[in-house]
Amino acid sequence: MQVFITGGTGFIGRRLVARLLESRPEIHTLYILVRPASLQKADKVLQKTVTNEHLRDKVKFIQGDLSEPALGVSEEAKAQMAGSVDHFFHLGAIYDLKADRDSQYAVNVQGSQYAVEFAREIGVKTFHLMSSIAAAGFYPGVFREDMFTEATGLDHPYFSTKHESERIVRDQTDFAYRIYRPSFVVGDSKTGEMDKVDGPYYLFNMLKSIRQALPPWFPLLGLEGGYFNLVPVDFVVNAISQLAFEPDQDGQAFHLTDKKHWRFGQLLNLFARSAHSPEFDVRINARLVELVPIMLRKNLTAIPGVKEIVDDLLESMGIPKDLFRFINWPTQYDNRKAEQLLEKAGIFVPDLETYAPALWDYWERNLDAALFTEKTLEDRLNHKVVLITGGSSGIGKATAKRLSQVGAVVIICARDPEKLQAAHAEIEKAGGRVYSYVADITQQQDVDNLFSSIKAQLGGVDYLINNAGHSIRRPVTESLERLHDFERTIQLNYLAAVSMVLKSIPLMEERGGGHVINISSIGVLSNAPRFSAYVGSKAALEAFSRCAAAELADHKVHFTNINMPLVRTPMIAPTALYNNVPALTPEEAAELVVEAVLKRSERVSTRLGKFAEVVHALSPKTQRQIMNTAFRLFKEADKGKKQDGSGEKAKAPQPSPAQLMFASLMKGVHW
Repeated sequence: MQVFITGGTGFIGRRLVARLLESRPEIHTLYILVRPASLQKADKVLQKTVTNEHLRDKVKFIQGDLSEPALGVSEEAKAQMAGSVDHFFHLGAIYDLKADRDSQYAVNVQGSQYAVEFAREIGVKTFHLMSSIAAAGFYPGVFREDMFTEATGLDHPYFSTKHESERIVRDQTDFAYRIYRPSFVVGDSKTGEMDKVDGPYYLFNMLKSIRQALPPWFPLLGLEGGYFNLVPVDFVVNAISQLAFEPDQDGQAFHLTDKKHWRFGQLLNLFARSAHSPEFDVRINARLVELVPIMLRKNLTAIPGVKEIVDDLLESMGIPKDLFRFINWPTQYDNRKAEQLLEKAGIFVPDLETYAPALWDYWERNLDAALFTEKTLEDRLNHKVVLITGGSSGIGKATAKRLSQVGAVVIICARDPEKLQAAHAEIEKAGGRVYSYVADITQQQDVDNLFSSIKAQLGGVDYLINNAGHSIRRPVTESLERLHDFERTIQLNYLAAVSMVLKSIPLMEERGGGHVINISSIGVLSNAPRFSAYVGSKAALEAFSRCAAAELADHKVHFTNINMPLVRTPMIAPTALYNNVPALTPEEAAELVVEAVLKRSERVSTRLGKFAEVVHALSPKTQRQIMNTAFRLFKEADKGKKQDGSGEKAKAPQPSPAQLMFASLMKGVHW
């Protein structure tokens, strides 16, 4: 017997190769289609999967490509296989709900067309197609194994391309064929091993976040949703290797599914138990969302800030937006034919409850995106030049230390030579590579000298972090004769930062791109009272950056504004009230800079900052009233700067319970 397989090095394919070799001793040669560039990798995969050297000797790699006519196989190889291939297993496809339509069509549809034509050309006896339950689309009700044209709701590219690949096999094969439709394929039922995050795995990060935030007993409100069907990869492989050789089954389609269909809410709770996370004790019907008029839903998502909050929340949890299209999955799958044949061979779908803990454990140890953050950061920053203003203390120093530890070449600049030297020594002692320059960036000559030195010593800049800043906490009514307050903040927070950007852009363009990160303020989103000078200057910098980003997008120069909440730095020390309210440490603030480096998004802010933006968009009057209440609640005496009769600084009064409660509810907002 001779067998040909496409996708033989993939997650399912490599296991099928091993299973066929182990269970079918009559196989003489097993051909695996491999792209020329992947031969070495394919050989490593084979050695790891098929441990028996004698069985490995039966495998022969055939160079080719699914995207080419005749699969790109040479005439010599075709002549060698002509008339001798008994079984052709076509597993090569894109199994990814997030993939774009063009790439899915090229592989799933065009690739199937080429595979069928190639199989006909070399005289294959039986063609086996790995399809999917997605070929049924969103069919409302029970979809049987003998159904195909009844499929509905095929607008999603994965559904439509899997359906079309089946149609090609059904209509264009003049030889025997068999079709296999597995449901969502998850990891191995014994080890939990999986190769990527897909399907139900997208929910795991959300469950982990909930577990970290709440105790296990905390009740949650969730959605009931539609029907979901999961099967482990070992069952799928065992089933195909059995059904492929059952007599008198040509022209049949087999549902490789579990008899039990799980509601979305049930499935979420099952994995919540495996994660030791709170469960969704109260679940509402997700179809209630459909009762909301479409125009109202569109109008809600069109509100400034709402879409960003939703997108950011989903991104932070690793959940693709498309996933919510599947929550009300309406289809159940009848698998009686496959089940009857497999039961005779002793092949059953294990109960999901018995192996769900193994799936979770493998994901948490091997696939959780948090495990790869450092590696991604190192790849992005290794040997990159990062210039940080205000780098001698606070956020600047913490950021310099953090980024230098992952391979960045850090430049810090500041006005105070002693503080700068101390920061330089501290970063260097921690193992970072650092350069330091004394510079007052409000003086153009200092800026020119700084960039001349950088150009000469390091050749350019890849990242500019505009961190240097000055804050003034004073009401507008007390600034009527103090225009210089606004001039000072504008000079440093806006004009000096813009000067740094203007000098950096040519150097970044020479290096093929760059990234400007501005340390802005949550006050720009919350419109914090008493900070009109500070917030105004930061808002100006944000507006400049948005305009520049639009112009330089095709130059690969990115801009990110970080709406930093209250951080415990020397800048807030004069305000005694801040000693008693929640604030980030400089190290925590540095992690927001890390997020900016990794995501390159236009804005990085806390959820409270985004919420403030939404409230202002929905009801500016409401936000204004909240801020006015805060303004009246936090008195000027809280500065702790007034003099008593003895000429000594008066002791700052302890904050009231109302002040503490307000500050805690709005953690990070400046008062």
